Amino acid sequence: MLSIREHLQRGEMRILVTSCLQCDRAVLNMHEDFIAAAKGVTIQDQMDLKEITDQAYTNYKKTSEELRGVIDPTTLYRARTEYQSEFQRYWKEHKKGPIQQNMINIVEKGNRILKKHLKNFVEEGLCPNTCGLLFQGVMNCSSCQYGLFQCWLEPQQDCGVHELKGQEGEQVVLDCFLSWHSLIIGQAEYHYSWKRGARNFSDQELFEVLVVTEESKIVLNQLSVSEQGVYRCLLLDKHGTELSRMHFILNIIPSPSSTPRPIPTLPALPSLDLRPTRLHRDTLIIILAFLTVVSISASLAIIVSLCTMMMVKRQKSVRTRPKEDEEVQNEQSDQKNRSGLIKHPIKYV
Repeated sequence: MLSIREHLQRGEMRILVTSCLQCDRAVLNMHEDFIAAAKGVTIQDQMDLKEITDQAYTNYKKTSEELRGVIDPTTLYRARTEYQSEFQRYWKEHKKGPIQQNMINIVEKGNRILKKHLKNFVEEGLCPNTCGLLFQGVMNCSSCQYGLFQCWLEPQQDCGVHELKGQEGEQVVLDCFLSWHSLIIGQAEYHYSWKRGARNFSDQELFEVLVVTEESKIVLNQLSVSEQGVYRCLLLDKHGTELSRMHFILNIIPSPSSTPRPIPTLPALPSLDLRPTRLHRDTLIIILAFLTVVSISASLAIIVSLCTMMMVKRQKSVRTRPKEDEEVQNEQSDQKNRSGLIKHPIKYV
């Protein structure tokens, strides 16, 4: 357990609290005030009472040492308040009888109260961490001083591997908080890092740093398949001491829309026989006859078309010739009329 001087040097302690019933100032004052204010007692009675309380403090110390010799502030508070209540109630109910015997009875009850609370603390409160490294703030019942009790388990820092699944496009929460983290004295930070796509890992492997935060959890939003891998969470105190380590193996389930569809395979085409085939002689004759008929028909069609075009052109030329002759005659008549006018000029009277 760290001493007070070491604890102060680490800067992790603000208040010193004396501990255990034999060290608690409230209990000591209660005993002293009772002895000084007791009515009807002699000086010898007071000396006897002082000797009884001193022996009680020795018994309290032995009881504490039998149960690891440490106590936390909460357990001490419970033991002290219960003993104070029982002490006051006892003297209200036992005003008669030898005062020395009554004092022995009540301080022995205080020892039983202390033992009960110490036993509960050792079983449930001392070193509650099932993994990692915890410096727990406790009171040393031998030195009556406050210090740190080292809770070190093997493996020292490893606090397990957790499998996580996340849907693509959704979010997942990584949280490496453990209940005993609240007992850590001083500032501590969670260091998150990861290794892309990995499933197997070792402590010697390098991880890519994600974030350093005082919060124990982080949220990964809009998950993509590329974000699956191993995530590591380290809890470090302000001196860089590793207090706990936790790993998360994250698997991303692809969304249905992004799942690649299988490409359908077409059935294989039947094999073709590309070897040249020989036609039957009758088949060749029929084909040649058909081609001959088609050729003759096409030639006749061309001849008929040409003849028709020539006849139409001739008819058009016959229709246009009388009109041309008439135009020539009209032009000759006009010329004669013009010549007559010149030979017989008009005479003016």
